[in-house]
Amino acid sequence: MSEPSSGGARRSRARPVSELTPEEARKKAKELCLDLLAARPRTKDELRKTLRRKGFDDELSETLLGKLDHVGLVDDAAFAEMWVRSRHAYQGLAKRALVAELRRKGVDSEVAAEAAGEIDRDAEEDRARQLVRKKLRTMSEVDEQTATRRLLGMLARKGYPQGLSYAVVREELRDAGAESTMLDDVTLE
Repeated sequence: MSEPSSGGARRSRARPVSELTPEEARKKAKELCLDLLAARPRTKDELRKTLRRKGFDDELSETLLGKLDHVGLVDDAAFAEMWVRSRHAYQGLAKRALVAELRRKGVDSEVAAEAAGEIDRDAEEDRARQLVRKKLRTMSEVDEQTATRRLLGMLARKGYPQGLSYAVVREELRDAGAESTMLDDVTLE
């Protein structure tokens, strides 16, 4: 008769990358990248950093990333365009914040700026208005000065230009019933 298990079989730990043969290392690096890409699109730099953190050789990483780029599985420009559309629509981020996020993810400055360039001034202003209106609905018990400060802070954190933020907040507070706002005398050029 066999003895009852004590709650689980002991797993063997994966061998460190340094102990793998070159072929095993290539296979494991490829599997890692494909698993990461299956979860969500990634930039070359994100994959490069993950491979480095896991202990893979830089030469192997660059070769693999080149192959993934060649077959179209890694495309920083396409990633940047998708990121801009998504984060602008769902998070309400402005161009400046989007470019900063893309740069942190390792996307080239020109590619990031080009992707963010898809958002024109009117679209940015419309999104700022939507954000302000949504936030105003939750601020019924707040005085006008506090509301102004909070709304301007929200737009600043999302990367909106100061002049646009002042204009949108001023107009939306007026539309919400404020007779005057502390921004009435402020002019930004």
